[in-house]
Amino acid sequence: MSEAFASLVEAFKNVGVSRAYGTPVQIAGEEIIPVALVSFGFGGGSNPDAGNGGDGAAGGGGGGFVLPLGVYGRGPRGHMVFRPNTLALLAVLVPLVCAVGVVVRGVARTVKA
Repeated sequence: MSEAFASLVEAFKNVGVSRAYGTPVQIAGEEIIPVALVSFGFGGGSNPDAGNGGDGAAGGGGGGFVLPLGVYGRGPRGHMVFRPNTLALLAVLVPLVCAVGVVVRGVARTVKA
């Protein structure tokens, strides 16, 4: 188990800003830099149940996701500007607006009662 964990640590040692900001790409003569929200996690554990006559158990797992936020590119005056990914923005905002609506409704009902 410790060998597997050590290999995960080694594989993800340099993960950070390089995963959130991609390498610059040339599209239609314009250089853009992709930007993403990157999140991942891993866990594991064991239960050496040898004292109770059991075999014990061990396990682990992990997962992650990447949400493309947009790109940095040159604006009309030559300055770098952020251009958001509209679809990703909607995918994040719709559940957030729904959750805020439910909270506001609950507060309104509480105040009304």
